[in-house]
Amino acid sequence: MDHVLVKVKKLRKKPIFKLISDYTLFPKLEIDPAACIPYNPDHNLDEECWFKVEKFSEQAYCAEILTSDFDAKDYDDLPKGKFPEISHICALQSDDFYFQKVTPSLFLRRKTFVFGEVAEVEDDRLRLVINAQPDAVYFSALDVLIFKNLATISSIFPGIDELYKEATQEEVKQFLDEPFITLSNEFYADKVSKPNRKRIALAMATLAALPEQDKEGMLSYIDGYCGESLKFNKDSGMFDISTDNDLKMLIYGIEQRFYTTQFGQEKRLANSVQALG
Repeated sequence: MDHVLVKVKKLRKKPIFKLISDYTLFPKLEIDPAACIPYNPDHNLDEECWFKVEKFSEQAYCAEILTSDFDAKDYDDLPKGKFPEISHICALQSDDFYFQKVTPSLFLRRKTFVFGEVAEVEDDRLRLVINAQPDAVYFSALDVLIFKNLATISSIFPGIDELYKEATQEEVKQFLDEPFITLSNEFYADKVSKPNRKRIALAMATLAALPEQDKEGMLSYIDGYCGESLKFNKDSGMFDISTDNDLKMLIYGIEQRFYTTQFGQEKRLANSVQALG
């Protein structure tokens, strides 16, 4: 049997209540988790794509309801006075859990016509809008959570925003101290933007995995694509970084975002990347 549960704000003990039972709230999502993208904060999803977190039950931010044996009798019915305090919806459909964040804009109170066999007027009762698509789905058999927007689900799974890793001030300084970087135009760590701090966290991981003998080739690769936009001193082997945009292009090069089309030999920048194997 399917159930619709809700979590209520500001309750530490038993914050989850049962709303209705024997009802399927969301259309079944026909998604192959194997085709979803492992979460990468710098990846722009195509419209039909979803991010995924595998082995979700092993993560510290996994909701308890996903790891315990579900029994509807363990949950009280939601009191009428708590309706406006719903923070998110959790719909158990078969063995999967569908989640929707609830924001104030989804609560409606207005007079409406309802068209059934005849037209009827309903007074301005409080209504909660259900989105056409959930914000996240947990496939219990596969232990995979899929979602599209990390910020949207961060209140549903507190702590999950650790996936959106932003380099600390010390890490930014460490990166800018790399031997292939020289700073100019009074550009320093405090002037690095939030998007670039996020990219630095990814770039540092890339550099750490890059064999030392490949780093010279990396510099030549970046210079080959960015020679007109990034100043590179071949004698010192250093890029001159004077603006936040310079830094962004350098990081894109470290992530090997530049490529040349096979037909036409046009140089391009990949806005998002996905490994093919």
